[in-house]
Amino acid sequence: MRRKFITLFIATFAVMLGMGIISPLIPLYAEGMGATGIWLGVIFSVFSLSNLIFTPMMGKISDKRGRKKFICMGLFLYSVLSFGYVFAESVYSLTWVRFLHGAASAMVLPLVMAYVGDIAPRGKEGKFMGYFNVSLYLGMGFGPFIGGVLTDAFGMASVFYAMTALSAVALAVTYLFLTEETAAMIKKGERDNKEHASFRGLFRNNIVRGLFSFRFITALGRGSIMVFLPVYAYSLGMSPTQIGTILTANMILVSLLQIPFGRLADKRSKIKLMMAGSAITGAGMLLVPSSAGFASLLAVSLFMGAGEAIGMPAATAVNAVLGRRYGMGTTMSVFVAAMSLGMVISPLAGGAIMDYISMASVFYFGGFAIFAGMVVLYAFTRGYDEHGEKKLKRGGLGTSR
Repeated sequence: MRRKFITLFIATFAVMLGMGIISPLIPLYAEGMGATGIWLGVIFSVFSLSNLIFTPMMGKISDKRGRKKFICMGLFLYSVLSFGYVFAESVYSLTWVRFLHGAASAMVLPLVMAYVGDIAPRGKEGKFMGYFNVSLYLGMGFGPFIGGVLTDAFGMASVFYAMTALSAVALAVTYLFLTEETAAMIKKGERDNKEHASFRGLFRNNIVRGLFSFRFITALGRGSIMVFLPVYAYSLGMSPTQIGTILTANMILVSLLQIPFGRLADKRSKIKLMMAGSAITGAGMLLVPSSAGFASLLAVSLFMGAGEAIGMPAATAVNAVLGRRYGMGTTMSVFVAAMSLGMVISPLAGGAIMDYISMASVFYFGGFAIFAGMVVLYAFTRGYDEHGEKKLKRGGLGTSR
């Protein structure tokens, strides 16, 4: 188990580091091709749109045929498509590369999360998912800094070659050290309940509905931070280094807090932790427009990071518990699809709000949306005990009344 987890951790860190390296530079790369503001939104959103389309299908298939082969296939496509960025000559070709990259992503992150859920011991889902989440946030946290250094030293194309190399490392590690056992686990009846494994049956579950809503709303907020916080900071006269520091500090704090709050999620109400995290993140979003300097904006960014760190391990732990009932790939894919949906809408909605109302309104929209998500989460999960797995076996974990 330890070897498998370390393999998944290293592979995920490498992939997310590669994604983190290129993500902040995509707008600059696209602007060099003449992309307008609308095209920037499309280029960002089409990745998540593709991910949204293909993720549920890949999660379902992996529950039946195993996960390793599809993870390796996705990592191979990551490596190949990285060259596509280099050879893209227009916003149209860049958009297609982003769409294909999103499809490849559907084979990687949700299936890796499902594998972690497979190997997590019962009652320790929060601990395992918390440790795993560190790889996600550390990669995305250090990526922008490394991308900036590479661009300054070797030019824009170097970041895409770096992503190719990191994807190749992840592929090699996964192929050599990860065993395929998901299919065997399913054949042995590891899933607690096979009766409602369809997506229709899955969404009859109130916990699933609440979880989907939570992740979707969280992604709306995260999208506002990643896309519009740098724009807001730049409008205040902050340097690229200061902006990078704000984003990196947020990610690193989130990653460091995943472990303690993952452990806490195994001992306390996961739903309450999700709601507490949402409250903090939403409040932080509302404070952004009143932050007029580097220190205050950094403090607000860290405050929002603490909120995300509280809620995310609990949410992924609930997902892992549900995965034993409905299929780990199926539930994890729904979780990632909810994030993708939020990341499709956030850049487009935020851009429209910024253009037609104001920059500050983008963050007010994000903050109030997160608070609305709390209400939805409470409405769906009220009266359901999400913590104990024994409750799940009796049909009490989110079974609709």
